Amino acid sequence: MELLSNLALGFATALSLQNLFYAFIGVLIGTLIGVLPGIGPIATLAMLLPTTYALEPTSALIMLAGIYYGAQYGGSTTAILVNLPGESSSVVTCLDGYQMARRGRAGAALGVAAIGSFFAGTFATLLVAAFAPPLTELAFKFGPAEYFSLMVLGLIGAVVLASGSLIKAIAMIVLGLLLGLVGTDVNSGVARFTFDVPELSDGIGFVAVAMGVFGFAEIIANLEKKDKREVFTSKVGSLLPNWSEAKQAAPAVARGTLLGSVLGILPGGGALLAAFAAYTVEKKVAGASADPPFGKGNIRGVAGPESANNAGAQTSFIPMLTLGIPPNAVMALMIGAMTIHNIQPGPQVMTSNPSLFWGLIASMWIGNLMLVILNLPLIGLWIQLLKVPYRLLYPAILVFCCIGVYSINNNTFDVYMTVIFAVIGYLFYKLRCEPAPLLLGFILGPMMEENLRRAMLLSRGDPTVFFTRPLSLTLLLMAAALVVIVALPAIKKTREVAFQEAD
Repeated sequence: MELLSNLALGFATALSLQNLFYAFIGVLIGTLIGVLPGIGPIATLAMLLPTTYALEPTSALIMLAGIYYGAQYGGSTTAILVNLPGESSSVVTCLDGYQMARRGRAGAALGVAAIGSFFAGTFATLLVAAFAPPLTELAFKFGPAEYFSLMVLGLIGAVVLASGSLIKAIAMIVLGLLLGLVGTDVNSGVARFTFDVPELSDGIGFVAVAMGVFGFAEIIANLEKKDKREVFTSKVGSLLPNWSEAKQAAPAVARGTLLGSVLGILPGGGALLAAFAAYTVEKKVAGASADPPFGKGNIRGVAGPESANNAGAQTSFIPMLTLGIPPNAVMALMIGAMTIHNIQPGPQVMTSNPSLFWGLIASMWIGNLMLVILNLPLIGLWIQLLKVPYRLLYPAILVFCCIGVYSINNNTFDVYMTVIFAVIGYLFYKLRCEPAPLLLGFILGPMMEENLRRAMLLSRGDPTVFFTRPLSLTLLLMAAALVVIVALPAIKKTREVAFQEAD
């Protein structure tokens, strides 16, 4: 009964005209971003953070969440019609979705992707609503030692599940932790790494780091690529699959939803890992008798991954909402948005601001329904949008972003910092360094330091406190197990193959 009353509060909040409007704006922008190859949800959220200053906290988070799961929907449109992943988790959808389009079944592929995504999003949101309260109760039992150990587990998980070299991922985490130390020490009041620059006394701005490393750097990297897009312009046809396709797609949607719901909670994993895992599972289930073969237009190769990436996107909100720990870079940006509005992420959000907590969860159901309505009838519009040249689109985005950064504090220093991090982000791109762990380290660094100091103060300087408390020890053992598992030759090889396919 308590869950029903909480959901009633959530829907009362989410169904207000203001929040409905921002949910619609979020899913619309998310779909647009998903459709346009090269601009992912991370870059978009980073670039739109300045706009949230003028909004109510609940409206801001509802809009940002809509952008995230909206991009998962939109990415399938580009993957199926253009054979380009509009969003990284849609890489797998290209394999069979585009082949279906070439065989004249583009409409069925788009329809199954939308229906599967809606089912997965709805189911995963139900899981968030069901599991958030008990996890929040558990989080209240965490002390500083447990929180520190949990963050260690989160960072190691982000390293293990980051694409590319493990050494580079560790370097990104360490760099993020170091950047988080810049500013004034809250305990001693001593300036650290500010180099006598007054603007750095409060630390490096989160928006400057996120927008520079993800937003600007992504656009610069895409501008140097040749704009070769062959939009599938033949008739899309009926958006409903035939009976044979529906029979194949239904169990794939169910399997993808369950798999994505679990993997979305993992640190660093999220939608991308869920999509690849679902595709692998579907290939194993179908075996050699798959007709048509996978990679040649099998509808299960669209239904499974699309359901998994949407379920993973929704359940990644669980650790962010209940523990205040971001499992991926997008959730790190969500936490950044919360801190911008002076909301301390963590279990206390549900008790101190229940309308925000439950309003955000209820808005996910509403947003998923909006996405089905948006995606299917407006396919023609998305096809036209795909024809807009990047050379016109990206410079306009950069100009508006610079205006947004300046408007935060009316300070040109913020714009300069964003440009500096844009150059750094572009260097990361050229060096093939995944920047997501850097953002996680930057967000978690100050929180880790605070909990480490508090734990040491409470234990009178005894470092064994992290190993004598059962919950803290369990979390550290899990972190150690992750390191051992990823070091195993078979796991290491599988990981490299999986991320090589993603590239």
